[in-house]
Amino acid sequence: MGLTVKAAARTHVGLVRRRNEDSVYAGESLFAVADGLGGHVAGDTASATAIEALRRYDRPVAEADLVGVAGQAVSAANTALRNKIEAEPELAGMGTTLVAMLCSGSKFVLANVGDSRGYLLRASRAPQMIPITEDHIYGNLMSDAASVPHLPERLARFLDGRADGRSPDLTTRDLRAGDRFLLCSDGLSPVVPNDLIHAYLASSTDSADTADRLIQLAIDHGGPDNVTVIVIDVRKSDDV
Repeated sequence: MGLTVKAAARTHVGLVRRRNEDSVYAGESLFAVADGLGGHVAGDTASATAIEALRRYDRPVAEADLVGVAGQAVSAANTALRNKIEAEPELAGMGTTLVAMLCSGSKFVLANVGDSRGYLLRASRAPQMIPITEDHIYGNLMSDAASVPHLPERLARFLDGRADGRSPDLTTRDLRAGDRFLLCSDGLSPVVPNDLIHAYLASSTDSADTADRLIQLAIDHGGPDNVTVIVIDVRKSDDV
């Protein structure tokens, strides 16, 4: 059974920020959200540079090569940042998170660096929204983090052109007809409670309508940050 992937991407500056430091790409088999780091130099340039490097990997890939190609794509994004900084030294210090999904046949690989997130809504009688990424913040790396009061949620891993500690989490999973994925920046999560995100993901079968509604949901919750979403639907090829 062949599968077809259809996606809709949306981004919004929000109600507080003056510029949008998120960048997004939704192609044929590659989907990615990059969130330039607030407070760093040129976060918008960092996210755009990473996405521009990644989009070259939106091409047919054998299932067996998914992990290797996804790793190469993230490495290329990080190298592009390093080259940009070397060419324009005033950009030193810029960085970005990244969550990306690369599909082939009945498989996909998810690449994650930072705190942009991925979720899966799998078709069933009572579909649940399953997190498929883990935030790379220092609290998640400490076994006794819960006992440390007021632990800052500082990023432990992100892309900034350096080689040390910039490797992504790479996870391979099966694709199934009826799957719906959400990739998003932190302007949606954790601004909006997960139960509301789940309800909105499950309430419409149209990916573009769902993406629009999720953006509006973030705005309705104050829009404190740039917000970017990609809603990705997996269907049987003969259903398209």
